[in-house]
Amino acid sequence: MPLYQYECTKGHSYEKQQPFGSPVEHPCEHARCKATAKRVLIPPQVHFKGSGWYKTDSRGSGSTSRRSSSSAASDADPGPSSVGASTSDDTSG
Repeated sequence: MPLYQYECTKGHSYEKQQPFGSPVEHPCEHARCKATAKRVLIPPQVHFKGSGWYKTDSRGSGSTSRRSSSSAASDADPGPSSVGASTSDDTSG
């Protein structure tokens, strides 16, 4: 069963463990306070772990396709075998 946080109209807040189908409103549980208490929604905590959360991992503003860091590194410095292979095919023709 989940633990819900409640807050009444007079400012009291408390936590109560209830089943999923429980009503959102009920009388306050503080002594001598019979105001209506409503369930408070709290956003869950989010933890981003692993790779992919860096500025360099996303597309740039001028980029049209997504490229990984390894393919970007190979495009920046082509090896001598790829340069030599393309020129030798053109001249043999």
